[in-house]
Amino acid sequence: MANKKPKIKGKKLSAKALRDQVMGLLSRNPGKQFNPKQIAKKLKIDNNKDSVLDALQRLAESGSVIAVDDYRFKLKNGAAAPAKSRQSPPNSRNKKIFEGYVDMTRNGDAYIVSQERENDIHVAAKFLNSALNGDIVQVTTWKPRGRRVEGEVIKVLKRVTEHFMGTLKLSRNFGIVIPDSSNMPVDIIVFPENLNGAKENDKVVVKVEKWHDQQHRSPVGLITSVLGAISSNEFEMKSILVNNGFPLEFPPEVLEETEDLPDHIPVMEINRREDLRDITTFTIDPEDAKDFDDAISFRMLEDEAFEIGVHIADVSHYVKPGSALDLEAFQRSTSVYLVDRVLPMLPEKISNELCSLRPNEDKLTFSAIFKFDKNHKITSRWFGRTVIHSDHRFTYEQAQEVMDSGKGPFAEELGILAKVARKLRKDRFKRGSIDFDSEEVRFKLAEDGTPLEVYVKERKEAHLLIEDFMLLANREVAAYVGKKGKSAEIPFVYRVHDLPDPDKVAELARFAKEMGFQMKFDTPDDIARSYNKLTKEAKKNDHLKILEPIAIRTMAKAEYVVDNIGHYGLGFEYYTHFTSPIRRYSDVLVHRILDGNLGDKTFRTDKSRLEAQCKHISMMERKAMEAERESTKYKQVEFIQNHLGENFQGVISGIIDRGLFVELKGNKCEGMIGFEHFPEPFEVDPGRLKAVGKRSGKIFKMGDDIEVKVVGVDLVKRQIDMELISD
Repeated sequence: MANKKPKIKGKKLSAKALRDQVMGLLSRNPGKQFNPKQIAKKLKIDNNKDSVLDALQRLAESGSVIAVDDYRFKLKNGAAAPAKSRQSPPNSRNKKIFEGYVDMTRNGDAYIVSQERENDIHVAAKFLNSALNGDIVQVTTWKPRGRRVEGEVIKVLKRVTEHFMGTLKLSRNFGIVIPDSSNMPVDIIVFPENLNGAKENDKVVVKVEKWHDQQHRSPVGLITSVLGAISSNEFEMKSILVNNGFPLEFPPEVLEETEDLPDHIPVMEINRREDLRDITTFTIDPEDAKDFDDAISFRMLEDEAFEIGVHIADVSHYVKPGSALDLEAFQRSTSVYLVDRVLPMLPEKISNELCSLRPNEDKLTFSAIFKFDKNHKITSRWFGRTVIHSDHRFTYEQAQEVMDSGKGPFAEELGILAKVARKLRKDRFKRGSIDFDSEEVRFKLAEDGTPLEVYVKERKEAHLLIEDFMLLANREVAAYVGKKGKSAEIPFVYRVHDLPDPDKVAELARFAKEMGFQMKFDTPDDIARSYNKLTKEAKKNDHLKILEPIAIRTMAKAEYVVDNIGHYGLGFEYYTHFTSPIRRYSDVLVHRILDGNLGDKTFRTDKSRLEAQCKHISMMERKAMEAERESTKYKQVEFIQNHLGENFQGVISGIIDRGLFVELKGNKCEGMIGFEHFPEPFEVDPGRLKAVGKRSGKIFKMGDDIEVKVVGVDLVKRQIDMELISD
């Protein structure tokens, strides 16, 4: 009888025993919220609601539980559960330790992506040990019998996100910010002196100052911004930025340092550079661009030879290593382009003024200059710091009009540039470059940010012209440094792209064959040729367009590394990013290394430090891409919200066990038809290429044309619900 669990029904518990019982109940129900009355009923005790509330508040003060609203409480994620219910990873001599970054799922579990392993490591939420999405961690692994490899985070090496957006809840002694992002599953404690005037239920931005302390298992932070009453669009866009790890404001010391930069170019600096101000130079950019970070120059030489210069804003002249500006630019690593705004990597004085290659102004640049013979073959190349004077600013549309008509400013120069670009493009495809002409969604917005129109951006020759010369400069800069370091390595930032996943390619080929398109995938060259053939055929056959995004998903992700393996997608042995230092920190590093290795100079930076910088930049690039995707998806759902009940033509873009994904033609908005809305159950093919009706045998295949009605939207979840329009 001594080991029998004591009954507590009908008894009044002491304060400590009550806290233990409450903690046990919440630990057994980690996702649920309870009020004091519900807890008393669940525990079958005689303690009144006030004593239960006091126990809950004391547990909240200790960081074990959190107050939600209406006197409801829930377990704090990561709070200690009773010893009998806590599970620990098995002890094993075979444990290995890996380093990687956290890719968190919606349910709170995560996968650790490590370059040391081919497959990602699954980590249950209870074994993340406060690691968050994107963090760099050490993880130990074990393999349960007959199951996948599991892991536990043993150390957070680097926190990638410090700022979070959420809702403030106030308790007796402190505030709690409940983050909006599902990728931040723990709440943040804010003490009264750090509330910054925020009140109950305010939307705020909080910066985490301590991830742990001895009293609180929750992170502790301070509120940096109280958003107050802002439009839903403004709130959503800012949420996307903050929740992906991008601070909305520059620190004061960065702005102060920026303001101290001189507005004029000293004569001494011009004298140190190659003066190209007399050479015909112009920029071609989007109509709404404010930062012009590249320009093209052209001049004729003797014997029908000519010279083309690619001139890039010399950001590294203004952003010095170790400065506050430099450290902030590195942390951000990239500008983020949402549908209705740009969050710049650098303050506007640099990005839109000092370094923007605006017309009729002298500007400092870093240039790659190529001489061509009359047959458009490169005969020499030169790299160095320069000063230029742009004669004209073209939008893409204006440049295209001049190229089409042969009339207008610099028509002759644009005509020759177009011919050279076409030859560069043709040569690139001969060497194995893949033409992924993926469609890009654009929006026409009202003044308040409401989407009025969604359309697919059309890429014309003016876009391709600039792209081809930027690719040329990037390739030649990388080749110059790479070949100079053949005998003794010069650590450098390479942009690499590995071979595609063979299993994914085989699956794509099987799917393509069912759609009537034959792929050859025996070698990497075969794959590249098949992908290019697919791009051409998709222009003639709309049904094949559905294969293009699937083909892109078979490819490895391009990234920044110090060990060059080449760029498979472009077919280049050497490649880097040199042409956009206003918006990419990788390019700033490239400029610095290139400058140290011009002519007879040799400069070698610390390779391990550069490698760590490359990893951070690659990670921030992924986060920026995710923010941009979220922004686009939100605006698409917001657009469709005004078209509820309307019918659209679409194409089946995906099939899962729950239903069919449908992409609408013209605007590429994607929604789902759940199988529960069909008059019969459907069985999904193992390859998820088709679904078959169990009674009628009706087949829905990927790529099928389909007519749908929009029946519902959820802006919070970015979801569009559809119904099938019967044949």
